[in-house]
Amino acid sequence: MLKGQDSRFDLVIFDWDGTLMDSLAQIVRSVKLAALDLGVPEPTDAAARDIIGLGLPEAMQVLFPQVPEAEREALRQRYAHHFVAGVGGHSQPYVGAEALLQQLSGAGRQLAVATGKSRAGLNRVLAHTGWSSYFHATRCADETASKPNPLMLKELLLELRVPLERAVMIGDTHYDLEMAQRLGMASIGVSYGVHSGERLAEHGPLAICQDMSELTAVLATV
Repeated sequence: MLKGQDSRFDLVIFDWDGTLMDSLAQIVRSVKLAALDLGVPEPTDAAARDIIGLGLPEAMQVLFPQVPEAEREALRQRYAHHFVAGVGGHSQPYVGAEALLQQLSGAGRQLAVATGKSRAGLNRVLAHTGWSSYFHATRCADETASKPNPLMLKELLLELRVPLERAVMIGDTHYDLEMAQRLGMASIGVSYGVHSGERLAEHGPLAICQDMSELTAVLATV
């Protein structure tokens, strides 16, 4: 449910993994395979899920603090290899995601992406989905600061010339919502991705949606 008064947002900023794309299992699998390749202890599934949303260097530092930086670079390379290879199956958009993008775009909203993916990774999945035309701007963690630093949101607002109060951030992790909270931007959480609704609620989102249909309904009112 929405809290407070309805408002109109001209710019809707989406996280990617766990928000528009059901890629969580593929990310966890790729992290564990990278660890296996380098002979370092595999993180648990829960630990690997918890770093989703961070930039890859930051994620590897959290998961493998005992590993020297040179080896963490090798881990990042092996992770990227396995993710692109899609061992065990490639990611798929959540059901209803493209319909939501079409609806928002048709209503004249500007759309953007703020993601922990690399630029090469985002470009690859945008090409695969054919969704590039929906988004007016995108920011990736390897070309700006990683979440929860709000720099990528500041850059999107500046590029698109949208006032802070006219934008909303949508994401499935506390990194997404903390990033928005630090900037004073409105946010909407989705609990079908990485983090629970209880954890997302700590950052004061306007709403927490349990599925894509609920997110679609909420966005129709703001």
